[in-house]
Amino acid sequence: MRVCLSITITEMTYPTHSTNGTNRSDVNNDIKRYDWDEYTQGLILSSFYWGYVITHLPGGILSEKFGGKYSLGLGMLSTAIFTLLTPVVVEWGESIGLIVLRILMGLGEGTTFPALNAMLAQWTPPEERSMIGSMVFAGAQLGTVLANLLSGLILHSYSWPAVFYVFGGIGVLWFVVWVLICYNNPYEHPFISEREVKYLHERMNEHTHVKPPPVPWRHMLLSTPIWALTAAQVGHDWGFFTMVTDLPKYMSSVLNYSIKDNGFVSSLPYLVMWFCSIASSWAADRIITKGIMSRTNVRKLGTTIASVGPGVFIIAASYASYDRVLVVAMFTIGMAMMGTFYPGMKVNGLDLSPNYSGTLMALVNGIGAFTGIITPYIVGVLAPDQTLGQWRLVFWIVLGVFIVTNVIFVVYANGEVQYWNDPEFVIRDREERRLRKETGRQTPPKNS
Repeated sequence: MRVCLSITITEMTYPTHSTNGTNRSDVNNDIKRYDWDEYTQGLILSSFYWGYVITHLPGGILSEKFGGKYSLGLGMLSTAIFTLLTPVVVEWGESIGLIVLRILMGLGEGTTFPALNAMLAQWTPPEERSMIGSMVFAGAQLGTVLANLLSGLILHSYSWPAVFYVFGGIGVLWFVVWVLICYNNPYEHPFISEREVKYLHERMNEHTHVKPPPVPWRHMLLSTPIWALTAAQVGHDWGFFTMVTDLPKYMSSVLNYSIKDNGFVSSLPYLVMWFCSIASSWAADRIITKGIMSRTNVRKLGTTIASVGPGVFIIAASYASYDRVLVVAMFTIGMAMMGTFYPGMKVNGLDLSPNYSGTLMALVNGIGAFTGIITPYIVGVLAPDQTLGQWRLVFWIVLGVFIVTNVIFVVYANGEVQYWNDPEFVIRDREERRLRKETGRQTPPKNS
C-alpha cells in the first residue's frame, strides 16, 4: 500500500522530458493524467513519511503497554481504507488531496515497526533473533516485490485507479486474518503447547518481561549504542527510500522501460534482497551460536556489507549508462547486499533492550523515517529533467551517507542487553531520583 504509488505515479502524470523523447502526444489520452512536475511528485511521494514519523513513538509505547496486535492491525486497516479512497480523493483534490491522503496513510502505518518489535521481543529467543526478526522485517521486501510487479501488470491492462482498489482490498482482507490468528505473546495464545511456552519462558525470562516498568528515557537517550543504531538506520533508510520510492521513475525516464517491464525490473532487486536477508540471517545466528564471532561484531559486519555494497553498486549502475541489462544487474547486486542489514542493525534494538524494544524501534525507525521525507524532495530538486547525469549526483549522495553512518555504527555499536533494560534497575533508579527530589525540597535555603 505504501509502495504502489511509486510506479503508479508514472501513469498518473504526463511523462517528464528525458532520453526516451516521450511527450504528451505519445500517451494514451483515454487515461486521466495530471500535470505534476518533478518537484510536485517529490512532495507527493515524501508526504507519506510526514505522517509516518508522528505515530512511531505513540505506537511503540502503546504496543509495550497493551501489546502490538491492535496497534499494528488498526493502523494497517486505516491505511487500507485510505488506499481504497485514493482515486476518489485525487479526482476531487488532485495533488493537494493526494498529499493529505498520503499523510493520513503514514499516520496509520507509523505504528507498524514499533508494534512488530514489541511482539518479536515476546516471541523470539536470543539465539533465534537474527533469523526470526529478519524474516518478519524482510517481509516488507516481498511487499515491495508484489507491489511493483502487480502494479506493472495491472497498469498494463487497466487504468491506474485499479492499483489502489486491488491493494486496498488486500489490506482489508489482511486485517481480518490478522485479528483471527495473531496474539501478543505466548501466554495469550490458545493453541500453543505448554512445552513451547515453557521453552520461551526459560530462554527469555531474564531480559524480557510482559509488563516492564515505564520507559527509562534518561538512560535510553544517553545510550551511545542507541545513537549508533540510529545513525545506521538513517543510512539504511536514505539509500532504501531513494531506491524504493524513485527506482521505478529511473527505469521509466532514463532506461525507457514500458510500464509492464518496469514493474518486473523494479521488483527484481527486492526479491533478491529478500533471499539474501534470509540466508545471511541464518548464517548470523549460526556464527553467534557457535561462538565464531560475537553478537556485536556480527551486527557490525552485516551493517557494513549492507552499507558499502549497495552504495558502490548503485554508483556503478549510473556509470553503466543506458545498458539495460548491466544497469539492472548492478541495482540487483547492490540491493541483494542490502539484505544483510536485517541480521545487522535491524534486529539490534532487540539485542539492546527486549523490554523496551517497541519504544526503541519507534525512536530509531522514526528518526530514520525522516529520510523518507528528504530523499524524494532531493530527487525532485536534483533531477528535475530525469537525466542520467542528474541521477548520478543523487546516487553519489547516497554513497556518502552510507559511508558516514556506517563508520559511526562500527565504532559505537553494541550487541548486548543494556543495563537499563533491567526492571529492578529502572524501579531503583526512579526511587532514588524521587528521594533526591524530596530531599532537595526539604533542605532549607542557605540564608534561612
